[in-house]
Amino acid sequence: MLLRVMRCRFALLLAALALFSCPARAHETPVDALVQMYVKPEGHTLKVLIRMPLKSDMDEDYPRRGDGTVDVSHVDFALRSATTVALLEQLKIFEDGRQLPTPRIVATRMSLDSDRSFATYRQAMAHVTGPPLSADTRIYWQQAKLDTLVEYPIRSDQSKFSIHAAFDRLALHEVTALQFLKPNGVSRAFELNGDAGLVPLEPGWFYAAGRFVVLGFNHILSGIDHLLFLFCLVIPFRRIRPLIPVVTAFTVAHSVTLIASAYGYAPDALWFPPLIEMLIAISIVYMALENIIVAHPKRRWVITFFFGLVHGFGFSFILRDTMQFAGAHVLTSLLSFNVGVELGQLFVLALFVPALNFFYRYIVAREPRLGTIILSALAGHQAWHWMEDRFDALSQFPWPTITTAGIISSLRWLTALVAVAALVWLVSLATRRWEQRMEEGAPRSPAE
Repeated sequence: MLLRVMRCRFALLLAALALFSCPARAHETPVDALVQMYVKPEGHTLKVLIRMPLKSDMDEDYPRRGDGTVDVSHVDFALRSATTVALLEQLKIFEDGRQLPTPRIVATRMSLDSDRSFATYRQAMAHVTGPPLSADTRIYWQQAKLDTLVEYPIRSDQSKFSIHAAFDRLALHEVTALQFLKPNGVSRAFELNGDAGLVPLEPGWFYAAGRFVVLGFNHILSGIDHLLFLFCLVIPFRRIRPLIPVVTAFTVAHSVTLIASAYGYAPDALWFPPLIEMLIAISIVYMALENIIVAHPKRRWVITFFFGLVHGFGFSFILRDTMQFAGAHVLTSLLSFNVGVELGQLFVLALFVPALNFFYRYIVAREPRLGTIILSALAGHQAWHWMEDRFDALSQFPWPTITTAGIISSLRWLTALVAVAALVWLVSLATRRWEQRMEEGAPRSPAE
């Protein structure tokens, strides 16, 4: 009996070893892959040029010679099969909301990895429709690229087109670089990560506005540092009415720098994003310390305005990869993003204010000042760690080189900052005088 059990276990062990020793060729997925696409409507035909690295198609079997290189003279059938399975089955194109039928494969080519013909549409078209590689070319299929031209029948080249390129299965990190060439010569570039869903190639203003409202709302809810900054703003007040000028100042300020950054007026140096992230952490630390030191902060909207300028640059970093979906409606998309951010802030305030009132009424009712110190200290402690980490990241960059262009750009920003500071000072002075008049005109008690 014991011998039989041992034999069974030995057989199971051999089966397991045989199973795990089988090649896993079909399950090996590349880490990175870049798919290049050109989409151009011409009359009643939509031409689509696609370039894909063949290493991303692990399921196709290419004819080979004895040395393992591809038999280029007999590879056309395999390339057409790879085009159908790896690309066209994952690609859906819509004309005015109607999905286009299966396209016609016009031409396929196997290209060397060093080929640069997809730099422009004309070069790519000439390459794909030109002569293939010579029959004596020595190339391994993992080092080659698949170039293909397909054509879709369309009603008109003036239609609105949308695309859903679900190429995420080609690699763990797949990027589709797409260029849409309109009949009037205008081109729009898109960079789609993985499966980006349905993407309008020429979005209307309503679509762009809705997309960016949702983006702004989701960003304020997912941005922990922005939420912590708002939390520090709310702690001393705990009521909506005194928060109105503070939130308004923050909104106006981050709108200014967000729009300026979107139109290219912000520094594009590599050290700028880490600097802004560190300044955002500093803004939280400052607000927390002010809550601890000052019992009743006045005119907080002034310092909030300047910190809002910093947070606006932080918002702009999120939009760098998404402005491609704005189409011709850049300003509309920016304003819509701001609307989404404000809706998110109002939603957060609607949660923060009741929660803080509950905390002060039932937990620290006897020592409300102690509650402010405790909450502010916790927020400041977390922000301090962020500040240290972000300072370490910023210190990895060398000091910027002083150039004439850099000095001129700095002077422009310094002039703008001085002008903004002067405007804020005038508004603060007018507000202070208005408050004094309100206090002088207020009715006095009989004792006074």
